[in-house]
Amino acid sequence: MYKVNEIFETIQGEASFTGTPSIFLRLQGCPVGCSWCDTKQTWETNDTFIVSLSETVEKKADSEFWANASADDILATFESRGYQAKHVVITGGEPCMFDLKPLCTLLHDKGYSTQIETSGTFEILAPQETWVTVSPKINMRGGYKVLPSAMARADEIKHPVAMQKHIEELERLFKDTNIEPKLVYLQPISQKAKATKLAIDNCKAKNWRLSVQVHKYLGIN
Repeated sequence: MYKVNEIFETIQGEASFTGTPSIFLRLQGCPVGCSWCDTKQTWETNDTFIVSLSETVEKKADSEFWANASADDILATFESRGYQAKHVVITGGEPCMFDLKPLCTLLHDKGYSTQIETSGTFEILAPQETWVTVSPKINMRGGYKVLPSAMARADEIKHPVAMQKHIEELERLFKDTNIEPKLVYLQPISQKAKATKLAIDNCKAKNWRLSVQVHKYLGIN
């Protein structure tokens, strides 16, 4: 069973799949503790907030309410809503707290592609066909370490930055894990001008890429 906080259809606004019509499946639960997290409502799995799966679909506002659902339940929800997108983004929370193989395999069998957005602090249990975006959470208050296995599995790295130390932490992580992926995105935190300039300057210097959270500029989920 998966703990579902939210299901909605939108446009992916970040990294390699920017502009792709996508179904977002947001799972509940995350112990990592990122200070700038914009989905803190997904951190706790308090049984007080359990609802039906239908109540997690297209929420009007962020909330701590979540539902237990099987892979079949999730697929049935996609189909009953008449979603046209065939790309599914599994995010959180921290989705890799769950074994995602059964869910992703079912979705692949039904013609969907899948993408996981993870902090890299849990083992990634997903089919090889699943695109893995690791947004490495370094030195967060939860005390979790970014796993070398997650870095090795990543199809892309998407790293939020606000100051130079965030660049240095990422480079140190590459050195410590002896892994430097070919596809690295820097994403300015909160679209602030200083952070954006920092990201652009480093992307040009290191031949990395810029992720600008297009959905926030467009004012959509």
